[in-house]
Amino acid sequence: MEKSEIWELDAYLKPFKPVLWRRHQMRLNKALEITGAHDCLAHAVNNHLYYGVHRTDRGWVCREWAPNARAMYLTGECNGWGKDPSYAFTPIGSGNWELVLPPEALRHGQLFKWFIEWPGGAGERLPAYARRCVQDPETKIFSAQIWEPAEAYEWKHCNPPRVGHPLVYEAHIGMSAQEPGIADFDWFRTKVLPRVARLGYNTLQLMAIQEHPYYGSFGYQVSNFFAVSSRFGTPEGFKRLIDEAHAKGIAVIMDLVHSHAVKNELEGLSRFDGTYDLYFHAGPRGEHPLWSSRCFDYGKNDVIHFLLSNIKYWMEEFHLDGFRFDGVTSMMYHDHGMGRDFTQYGDYFDGNQDEDAITYLGLANQLVHECNPCAITLAEDVSGMPTLAYPREMGGIGFDFRLSMGVADHWIKWIKELRDEDWHVGDIFYQLTNKRRDEHTISYAECHDQALVGDKTIIFRLIDKDMYTSMSKDIPSLVVDRGIALHKIIRLLSLATAGDGYLNFMGNEFGHPEWIDFPREGNGWSYHYARRQWSLADDKLLRYRDLELFDRDMIRMAKAQNLYDSPPLPVVQDIGSQVLAFERGRLLFVFNLSPGRSYTGYGMEVRPGKYRCILDTDDPSYGGFGRNDRKTLHVTLPQRGTNVLFLYLPARTAMVLIED
Repeated sequence: MEKSEIWELDAYLKPFKPVLWRRHQMRLNKALEITGAHDCLAHAVNNHLYYGVHRTDRGWVCREWAPNARAMYLTGECNGWGKDPSYAFTPIGSGNWELVLPPEALRHGQLFKWFIEWPGGAGERLPAYARRCVQDPETKIFSAQIWEPAEAYEWKHCNPPRVGHPLVYEAHIGMSAQEPGIADFDWFRTKVLPRVARLGYNTLQLMAIQEHPYYGSFGYQVSNFFAVSSRFGTPEGFKRLIDEAHAKGIAVIMDLVHSHAVKNELEGLSRFDGTYDLYFHAGPRGEHPLWSSRCFDYGKNDVIHFLLSNIKYWMEEFHLDGFRFDGVTSMMYHDHGMGRDFTQYGDYFDGNQDEDAITYLGLANQLVHECNPCAITLAEDVSGMPTLAYPREMGGIGFDFRLSMGVADHWIKWIKELRDEDWHVGDIFYQLTNKRRDEHTISYAECHDQALVGDKTIIFRLIDKDMYTSMSKDIPSLVVDRGIALHKIIRLLSLATAGDGYLNFMGNEFGHPEWIDFPREGNGWSYHYARRQWSLADDKLLRYRDLELFDRDMIRMAKAQNLYDSPPLPVVQDIGSQVLAFERGRLLFVFNLSPGRSYTGYGMEVRPGKYRCILDTDDPSYGGFGRNDRKTLHVTLPQRGTNVLFLYLPARTAMVLIED
């Protein structure tokens, strides 16, 4: 489809053309303002090269932006943590401070902080551009760390080509450990990354990489935006992981949290130089009422420079292939989208939108693609904001993909509220395919949100306590049989109806039996539920292995058949029989959702020819009952001017057939 202004493709947007045009012009004007005399935005945002601590020909150069400061010192292991006059910064204008030290004054690995004095107070702070921060194991206090290794990491592999249809493996480094504890980059690289490659996913999405004081925040309460979380190892360890993923042809994207910042003042940006609104909005608007965090003021150029430089730093320093932008809904609305149902187009143009934030998101996407034209961006938005994943030059915000977050909610609703006999195949197909056709989307049956304590994964909703007693292959259980069958069907339906890609959270592919609960006071600071029990999927006597094998073959099928090159076209929506069939290119997907009715010789009108099965949820290797022979060649028969394919459809199964 040829691209044009978005209001030409969606007639419902025409009344809001003036607003869309204004937003478009805001981005263009701000891009020109930020770019200045440079030839592009990517050459104009370099705060990370100016601020922070850098080893140069002049020695060590330290800079910080703190316009409210009256005095500033470097304090740390280099000077006994004292307020040493020889480590005092000098104001150099525009709120900037600079300290130049001889080469012998600092060394790699030393801990340090800033000590900032302001009118009426003073305090220790971590540099806003700190590239490494570490936590004292006893006091739990964070310090910045000089990080200038003698030898720079040598990259061995190039970034892979652009991923047109992401098959995303969402993962958390720390909780990827088999045993209770925090895994590191090396563990993930050697133990988990090979699994991701074997399963066939082409994109690895890593959570919680930016440093965060509270491990249990899942990485969404960021304190140090330029620092790799030291819980997981060193920046070099992160680079080795990315390099190895690239060697396997896997793109690596990172969760980027630019929607808010942690409230902590000793570790973060809050009250950095004594003012409460340096990076954030003043007053109540500067605090997120639900997340208890600070909200960036995207109308300030200093904030835009900080955040855009952050994007450029992660891309250039770590060779990332893009980002998943977290909390986009919270950014775009003055009320953060809380407690609102977005049911009509006016909800996106009623003055509740933070157009400075929307402008920033457009600039962020522009920068990502200037830094690497092959990079991809994903938006987490629950509001359904039109134009979010539409090209910037044609009136859009410019994300490459948006997450179809409603799909997971629908699956929870259907599982919780309906008997299996009442699952409505017409409603299911409509809801799973109800996406903006002018924007690219990625679907998922469940992500990390559905796995957190207080919620339940799909497998746990289906099987519940029987997971602890009946997952062995030699223990018969109707509950487990149902759960295994529906788990495969739900995931295949989500993948097969997705617009342009699919996402899975680490471990859910094999039905990980327990929720995620990070160590906290309420669980005795236990890591028991903040891990992944990979051994369950490796045990040939357990049924988890069958689910993993199905996921592997499902993902491989999607890649091999270029699934997302064609849209899903309905063939059968038989509500009474609970049979759903649709075509996608050369593929025919057939689902029998009936819990107890199998159909012999079920006919459906399709293109004439021969069809063979390439994926069957009922295959014994996937924990099924083998009621169909995969080797059977199915041939259409002419029937009154049409061509009909007759199939045997066992209850609660699905098949993927390909036209020979």
